[in-house]
Amino acid sequence: MKTKLTPSPQIAAQFLLRGEPVAFPTETVYGLGADVFDESALQKIFVAKQRPPDNPLIVHISHLSYLDLLVSSVPEFATKFIEAFWPAPLTLVMPKSKYVPLLATGGLQTVGVRMPKHELAQQFLAACGVPVAAPSANLSGRPSPTSWQAVKEDLDGRIACILKGAATEIGLESTVVDCTGKTPVLLRPGAVTLEQLQAVVPSIKLFSAGTKGSDAAKPPPSPGMKYRHYAPEARVIIIEPPFPGDAAADAAYIGLEKIFDTSLKLKKICRSLEDYAASLFEFFREADRLGAKVIYCQAVGEEGLGLALMNRLRKAVGQSESPN
Repeated sequence: MKTKLTPSPQIAAQFLLRGEPVAFPTETVYGLGADVFDESALQKIFVAKQRPPDNPLIVHISHLSYLDLLVSSVPEFATKFIEAFWPAPLTLVMPKSKYVPLLATGGLQTVGVRMPKHELAQQFLAACGVPVAAPSANLSGRPSPTSWQAVKEDLDGRIACILKGAATEIGLESTVVDCTGKTPVLLRPGAVTLEQLQAVVPSIKLFSAGTKGSDAAKPPPSPGMKYRHYAPEARVIIIEPPFPGDAAADAAYIGLEKIFDTSLKLKKICRSLEDYAASLFEFFREADRLGAKVIYCQAVGEEGLGLALMNRLRKAVGQSESPN
């Protein structure tokens, strides 16, 4: 299969409407989208990504009216979050409608929905005219793509079309909140922070083992929870004070402070947490390209965006907030 690169959302939408998955940019990472109601197209996503079938997809919409097709009801908590944040890098898990295939939900009776805050993504979704189910546009387990070049690196020849846009602004996947219980649960932290969510619904809880949805025998209620994710080929090591004095020449380092004086394969000192988050996954990929064996990542405080950043670092190491 030859993968077409196009800057046109209308041309990309034509591929999707013919039943072909299309990679497209959002404010978080690039997604690999298909018509949520087309099970044949959905299956192509799982094949292209080599994705486990119990890992649910997130449905992207351009207009609130699509909720009537996707969910059987909009919980009160979800309404509050929608009014406060959408369009945003925020996915809300709600009871699915009878129209949404179980293939899109990992076999669950719930579905995650979000409205991206990204002009090109909105143009693409509007041109499609259907809700678009999309995980990240990478091989499963690999660092999520924050540029069309990273999508091409993983999926060239495996998908029909890539919608070319700029590098993504946030660089981490969307915040995911389960709105189906008595209180909302933060399943995956992201750029919409726990503190921002608490300002709208103070009772929101952070997912942990023992929280609703944490049964390891069941499909994960959100992407990014059950499997090792976001991982480069190199070994990832999270470092905290006291920092090591030096590192091997085949190591790489990313963080907020200058730590190593020795020569490294690759090094990035980030200006801010936002810069750290936006740079992380592409840094992982570049370190792999340069042959780094170890990637040292500076730990950060788990407030605000730091909670999401540490979540991704632990996943890259192979740790999990839920039982595997």
